[in-house]
Amino acid sequence: MTFNATSTTDEVLAGVDLSGKRVLVTGVSAGLGVETARVLAAHGAEVVGAARDLAKAERATQIVRDQAAHGGSLELIELDLASLASVRAAADKLVADGRQFDVVIANAGVMATPLGHTVDGFETQFGTNHLGHFVFVNRIALLIKDGGRLVNLASSGHRYSDVNLDDPNFEHTPYEPMVAYGRSKTANILFAVEFDRRHRDRGVRATALHPGGIQTELGRHTDTARIDELLKTINAELAAQGQPPFQWKTIPQGAATSVWAGFVAPADEVGGRYCENCHVSQVTDGVINPVSEGVRGYALDPENARALWAKSEEMVGERF
Repeated sequence: MTFNATSTTDEVLAGVDLSGKRVLVTGVSAGLGVETARVLAAHGAEVVGAARDLAKAERATQIVRDQAAHGGSLELIELDLASLASVRAAADKLVADGRQFDVVIANAGVMATPLGHTVDGFETQFGTNHLGHFVFVNRIALLIKDGGRLVNLASSGHRYSDVNLDDPNFEHTPYEPMVAYGRSKTANILFAVEFDRRHRDRGVRATALHPGGIQTELGRHTDTARIDELLKTINAELAAQGQPPFQWKTIPQGAATSVWAGFVAPADEVGGRYCENCHVSQVTDGVINPVSEGVRGYALDPENARALWAKSEEMVGERF
């Protein structure tokens, strides 16, 4: 079955029984995280949802419990990715519990925030989107079953910038929200590349993906006038290429690539790669508009991935 940009989570998992599968999803208090948890529980998976605000997540995930079927379930754990103390406590709790996961979906994130810092002093977006997940996933890495998968939500926003390992916290570089976002999303892809290399000998594969352009809470820091301007430019470019105007994806369409990459796509096809619109993307380093497909070469570069891993370990003071 071939899926595309308009495929929904229900279409991707049609006929798939996830009974007996245990899945961890971060960021289940809104948007894609809730939809991902919903469809997995509806197909029988035991879902562990991580969220910073448990009260908000409790309310947002009522639909997950309502639609859980075939033994599907949801339990919530507290995880604030902007605090390494919280990250370590959540990971320790899961390790102490000892139950394994078939798939981990690192879905949580922030986008285009004003200049700020996490509890530990990291630039907000790099600290939350990358370093928080880096520590959390590595601490629970052995809970991922042999043959399991890690799915990192990245973004086409990775095209805004490669990582800057000399100045990850913008101490010497003027801060630009989308550049910082780009760095953090490139880091999400590189983390998947190196995690895949380190764990594939036991059949665990890691992949990264772009869910598509979706209107969720993620965009709460972006200026609507700026988005309107950007869309005008994009649509003018698309029209010049004889293509239809840009369409936002619905949330079920946006979460489709996550479940496709985690449960439907062949592991060897997606391992160490970047996916979008329910297929693996090609490297495109030319000038392309922000809504066209493709991944930058620097985001899949194995040397870049190793260097980021080493820098990340140095920043968090932990070796994996």
